[in-house]
Amino acid sequence: MILLYLIMGIYALAMLFILLYSFAQANLLYHFFQFRKNIPKAFQPKWEDLPLVTVQLPVFNERYVVERLLDAATKFNYPKDKLEIQILDDSTDETAGIIKKYIQNYPEIDFQYLHRQDRTGFKAGALKAGLEVAKGEFIAVFDADFVPDPDFLLQTIGHFSNEKIGMVQSRWTHLNESYSLLTRLQAFALDAHFMVEQMGRNQQKAFINFNGTGGIWRKSCIVDAGNWHDDTLTEDLDLSYRAQQKGWEFIYRPDIKSPAELPPVMSAIKSQQFRWTKGGAECATKHLKNVWQQPLGLRKKLHASAHLLNAVIFIAVVIVSLCSIPLWWGFQQGMIPGEIFQGAALFLIGFVIIALVYFFANLSLVDFSTKGIIRFLWELPVFLSVSMGLSIHNAQAVWEGLTGKKSPFIRTPKYNLSDRQSWKRNIYHQLKVPITTYLEGIMALVFLVMVVLSIYFQTYEMLVFHGMLALGFTLVSIESFRSYRI
Repeated sequence: MILLYLIMGIYALAMLFILLYSFAQANLLYHFFQFRKNIPKAFQPKWEDLPLVTVQLPVFNERYVVERLLDAATKFNYPKDKLEIQILDDSTDETAGIIKKYIQNYPEIDFQYLHRQDRTGFKAGALKAGLEVAKGEFIAVFDADFVPDPDFLLQTIGHFSNEKIGMVQSRWTHLNESYSLLTRLQAFALDAHFMVEQMGRNQQKAFINFNGTGGIWRKSCIVDAGNWHDDTLTEDLDLSYRAQQKGWEFIYRPDIKSPAELPPVMSAIKSQQFRWTKGGAECATKHLKNVWQQPLGLRKKLHASAHLLNAVIFIAVVIVSLCSIPLWWGFQQGMIPGEIFQGAALFLIGFVIIALVYFFANLSLVDFSTKGIIRFLWELPVFLSVSMGLSIHNAQAVWEGLTGKKSPFIRTPKYNLSDRQSWKRNIYHQLKVPITTYLEGIMALVFLVMVVLSIYFQTYEMLVFHGMLALGFTLVSIESFRSYRI
């Protein structure tokens, strides 16, 4: 009985963390509505007064997408004599040859090809090496899977007339969100970040982050903040916090779109998710203490904490999931009073808030159309289920980040797909099945059994939760095995 109440306490603490996180999201949602009324606009300098800009294109083994990236780079609407395009190539395959051949066709464009023989520092190292020889006063960055808007530079450069502005971030949009259920669910999640979270934080001058691509920096801001570091897997988040702690201000422009490709298969999604969640946890251990020691104001500190620790929610989900099994048994055996389960309904407030965040983030992009609302009604439960199904994988990444375990920067394979099966021919595709995929399969079976038992014993209090866990772990494990074993 004591053990059961101990488990109940652990369960309650994990649910409390989720509830507190949802309160931070509710605050961001409120400020999202305020931001929508006053989206910042840039001062428009005259054509002859435009400053010198360097566009950095970090590349590593991108044979499938590099020409698409370079095509977009040639279309920038900006004076040719004030535009430098650095191709920061760490490739070890034929990508290098593709690039060299391509840029020969554009002698009028100032392409600077930098090919490193080793990947010291990975992407951060490449960006730092490029910065050392960059001609531009401002530095725009686009990853290989992006297709920059031709007017991106003209739309953003005017913000830097304010000497305090260090970085301007645009909103990611999605080239292939309709490709499959997986790409649609990723768009569903990213739209919440780029709408509610980025807008809500920027409205109240809380710390926001450069998203690694689709943004432009003042070069002196990067240097003043200590340049790019490679001691975390999210060099973008790290530099963002260092710069803003130095007093630099960031601007977010949701109306400027930067289209990008979404990973179409589960193995690639997991690779990306692992890097993002572990890197975020690494940045939390690196910056959270400093944030609280500085005179930033309580609201800014609280939002920075929620921002840096947001991936810890995956650890909370794993804890809640595992604890729910003995708690269900204790309730079924009459060892836990029904009043306790009724009181636990308080925690459902958190899930309502999170649902509202996704509702307004996604529906505002389609003007709250009937079709969009109908799609939301099935997307939200499926998205939450798959997020739960990814909790073991992401919890491992967060734990490694918090405990200081280091791992190399693993790029996310890019595909540029032309049909539904062509991902199988991608030479960069990962083949090794990680242990967490087997654990996900086991969890799928466990919670499927819990669903059956709940129906059999007519104890429905956790049926929806266990049903979503069963669905999520099943989808994630099936898609994982399918994508790793081609």
